[in-house]
Amino acid sequence: MEIPANAAATARVKIDMGIPAQNPEPQTPARIQIEGLNFFYGKMQALHNISLVIPANRITALIGPSGCGKSTLIRTINRMHETVRIARAEGTILLDNEDIFRLDVVRLRRRVGMVFQRPNPFPKSIFENVAFGLRVNGFKGSLSEAVERSLRRAALWDEVKDKLHKSAYELSGGQQQRLCIARALAVDPEVLLLDEPCSALDPVTTAKIEELLFNLKEYCTMVIVTHNMQQAARSSDFTAFMLDGRVVEYQPTARLFTNPSDPRTEAYLTGRFG
Repeated sequence: MEIPANAAATARVKIDMGIPAQNPEPQTPARIQIEGLNFFYGKMQALHNISLVIPANRITALIGPSGCGKSTLIRTINRMHETVRIARAEGTILLDNEDIFRLDVVRLRRRVGMVFQRPNPFPKSIFENVAFGLRVNGFKGSLSEAVERSLRRAALWDEVKDKLHKSAYELSGGQQQRLCIARALAVDPEVLLLDEPCSALDPVTTAKIEELLFNLKEYCTMVIVTHNMQQAARSSDFTAFMLDGRVVEYQPTARLFTNPSDPRTEAYLTGRFG
């Protein structure tokens, strides 16, 4: 991708040398630590020496133009890339100081949930969608209570409590997306990864999802990929701007949007490219 001509040489050197990004909120415990992450699809390198510290119980947004590596990065955090035969990752990702590449992948995905761009409910009832992960993980308590708790956390209970045994496909798109969030929350993940969760939703439903994410910070750490600059500014505590598979800048959201330190970030935010 062509970089704006006024990009500062010093900033470019900092990225190319792979100087690790710092924790933007050092007083908050780190939930995820990424160090020297490189990612390849066959011979093509998609991520270059990514280093990020993601604070616990905060929302971190990943922004940048299409193809810059945002989705690849979050999919690597719960090892979804392993479903692609030619994909490989090099480097370190720690979840609460545990190397994710040494964890059992089922255990990892229980701790790190994923919500995709388009709602993907199972062809089951609303109740069974939420209960699915609980059953798989051998949950021993009351399924009814656990399902209700998850639906309440996803701000969906009042809308579906009288039709729990109807097909999830009868819900609206926004309700289906909140159902997918409830399904992910049912197993109490430490981290929730969201890949453009509002891109297919109308503004009213998007506002509901954003309010939901804000309220969920009490329970888990979230990383959200978005192309919507206003959404990143409204919803996140910290924002990382990515370009060509690299992290250009990582700051508290308010600071990045009002006083970016790298000219490339400013150029993207003001619409001069991307």
